[in-house]
Amino acid sequence: MNKFILIGVATAAFATARAQDAASTPVASPDIENLRQQVQALTETVKELQQQVKDHQAAIGKANGSAPSPSPNPEASPVAAATSPSPAASAAGHFATEDASVVSSTSTAPAGLPGPGVNANGTATSGSFPTTDTSVVSSAPETISSTGTGASLTQPISIGGGKNYMNISFDGLFALAYSSARDLDHVEVGDHDPQQRGFNARNIELAFDGAVDPYFEGFANIVFKLNNDNETEVEVEEAFLQTTSLPFNLQLKAGQFFAAFGRINAVHPHAWEFADAGIVSGRLLGPDGLRGVGTQISWIVPVPWYSQLILGVQNGRGGTGYSFRNPGDGGMFFDRRTTDRELRGLQDFVWIPRWENSVDLSPTQVVLAGVSGAFGSNETGANSRTQIYGADFLYKWKSANAEGGFPFVKWQTEFMYRRFEAGRGMNESFPIAETFHDWGMYSQVLWGFKKGWVAGIRGDYLDMEDSRFTDDFERQSRSRISANLTWYPTEFSKIRLQYNHDFLYENFFLADRDVDSVFLQFEFILGAHGAHKF
Repeated sequence: MNKFILIGVATAAFATARAQDAASTPVASPDIENLRQQVQALTETVKELQQQVKDHQAAIGKANGSAPSPSPNPEASPVAAATSPSPAASAAGHFATEDASVVSSTSTAPAGLPGPGVNANGTATSGSFPTTDTSVVSSAPETISSTGTGASLTQPISIGGGKNYMNISFDGLFALAYSSARDLDHVEVGDHDPQQRGFNARNIELAFDGAVDPYFEGFANIVFKLNNDNETEVEVEEAFLQTTSLPFNLQLKAGQFFAAFGRINAVHPHAWEFADAGIVSGRLLGPDGLRGVGTQISWIVPVPWYSQLILGVQNGRGGTGYSFRNPGDGGMFFDRRTTDRELRGLQDFVWIPRWENSVDLSPTQVVLAGVSGAFGSNETGANSRTQIYGADFLYKWKSANAEGGFPFVKWQTEFMYRRFEAGRGMNESFPIAETFHDWGMYSQVLWGFKKGWVAGIRGDYLDMEDSRFTDDFERQSRSRISANLTWYPTEFSKIRLQYNHDFLYENFFLADRDVDSVFLQFEFILGAHGAHKF
């Protein structure tokens, strides 16, 4: 079409030039009249071609769902155009780049999403497997807002024609730390805790989750850490698949995942309610928590209240199987030479049962109680065994007139006991085998006194059985009191100020000491991040 226009214009120009030449030379009157008629005919042809071009553009715009703009408007706002009530405001065949197109999604799941699955908050959608009592599921710590422009940023990304979806998020967790102890990495018990004076970046997480198909959903968390020498470490924190539509209230999970032991173990560091891990979990379950490659089956018991039985089995090997088949540091653990053996049979797996129950005392109050266990072999002897028992309790009150989950009060406490059979020492300095009986607990209260503001206090105690044959700083009894104040500007960011006072008690090898520490923690989240149990 454009070629025709150019030909017509060129012809018209040539004819006009011929007319001018004719006017400048004496010609007969009939010739001039004939030339004028030709020019007029060409002009009409050009007009017809221009009209055909306009009609063609209008047809294309109608097919794409938007009316063509007759002329460019440099002052028109793309946001205003995108938010126009007319359904023809944006072309269906073009990628939406304006801000309003990014934030205008609704709070519902994409059309065509299969019933079995999870929603954008990580909780079960209608018709899917109920992974937990609805009264004990929430984002961490509370849902600050669920409407407005910001909320739409947490919606899942539709793929595969809207049949499947995937949430992708990036979470940056940083801390500025001061401590009266120079060896802060020995005082703090968690691998994601602040480990040095100054700035710390111990948990930078890339998370993926979504519905695989009507039968499975998948989750993965890749964590990047900067050590005290600013070197990057990478770990596959979790990567697992779980079913969504098994009969008889059953669910299977398989892959790399946190064990369902107690309340804290399965919670990712960005969802912790304090800047560091509790002492008892860090020393008995390990600085990285109890997690590993394995499988888990859970069953919702058909009773009037929420009751769930869980049985997991994992390899229990390495640092994430801290109290089990852990080769230790340089082949030593609790001053014993470790065997670092391969799996011999079922007895070398870690078996992790749990039973949890929840009851709504009223529309504003809920309690949850659970018991857990972890049983397997350890590496300090050919037949050495480890047993860990746990009990946890949670009470939560939320105002009947709550706004975004505030105000609320939450009390949580957890107790653990470990029986650790330690083999013979590596030489005559530690000649005997020992059985350690270690126990500890924490208790914490959180008060969400105003929307976005949470104050917390936590007490920790750990009793490690003293031994004149084992010189290890990790076997030092201790206690801690912590207090913090957290501000959540939105569900995508937080700023936390925390104070710790640690008491480390004297044992056969180590002197007692007190340590004071202050942390300023800050976090941001990009994208959609699944919810965690509160």
